[in-house]
Amino acid sequence: MSEALLTARPGRARVRTTASAAVSAVALIVMIGVCASLQPDVLSVTGLSLVLSSTVPLVIAAQAQMTLMAVGDIDLGIGNFVGLVTVISATYLVTSPLTGAAILLLLVAGYAVLGALIHLRRVPSLIATLGASFVWLGLGLFVLPTPGGSTPEWLAAFGSWQPAGFPAPLLPILAVTAVVYLLTVRGALGVRMRGLGSNPVALQRAGVSLLAARVSAYAIAGALGVLSGLILTSQAGGGDVSSASSYTLMTVAAVILGGGSFSGGRAVPIGAAIGGVTLGLVSVVLSLLDVASNMQSAVQGVIVLAVLAGRAVLGRTLR
Repeated sequence: MSEALLTARPGRARVRTTASAAVSAVALIVMIGVCASLQPDVLSVTGLSLVLSSTVPLVIAAQAQMTLMAVGDIDLGIGNFVGLVTVISATYLVTSPLTGAAILLLLVAGYAVLGALIHLRRVPSLIATLGASFVWLGLGLFVLPTPGGSTPEWLAAFGSWQPAGFPAPLLPILAVTAVVYLLTVRGALGVRMRGLGSNPVALQRAGVSLLAARVSAYAIAGALGVLSGLILTSQAGGGDVSSASSYTLMTVAAVILGGGSFSGGRAVPIGAAIGGVTLGLVSVVLSLLDVASNMQSAVQGVIVLAVLAGRAVLGRTLR
């Protein structure tokens, strides 16, 4: 009964969320169309694999960010965390797989502990995760001061795997999005996390532990961050703690583009995936258009603002 009350959601809110994700989907289709007009081979299996490969770790990191934004938090350390995972994967996971796997599990546990500290000490998530980002960065520089290392054979094989007749990058994107959807939208755990973000008082009155809900969200985010780092390592062929520094803000933008909210209480895995792919394809489009590298960040920002403006206009129309 209590969970049914927590999952109840006005029909208009659902429509606005779906419409917001639809705006990003339209932007994604437009970008793919531009790419295809400039380079027709983009629409082939090989072409789609090439343009989508770089978006996979970003999409998975965006799912981690979305999980925390569902409880009303924002993670300013996800970029350095993913970079740290690439360093561990390129060193310990190669020389001592068991040690490397244990370290990665400890990193997930560290994320869960971070969530507990935020909840128990009532530290703003922005401050706590920003501080944690420096911890992740320092650990990464300690293990691997300069980019290097190598990729475990099994991870390299996964990075180069290409099924016949289907773009390989779509498989992890779809699989991770489906799992996150089941956890954060369809499952009881997702109800608790969204309840924590939207109405923690009602959640507590329903007899649900707020601490457990937040710790669970951070543990899921940590696991997704590790997965993102592993895939990034398989693509880069080595480790670099700064390789995903741009993910911090890009993941927030991806979640918002996909219909997420800063205030919490909303989980949109499909929208976050669409937003992540959209942002990842921006650089591809700009490269095909021969936009100067020093101008790409500015143009990328304009595109993001344009999509957000379209979402805002649509949201007001649907009120």
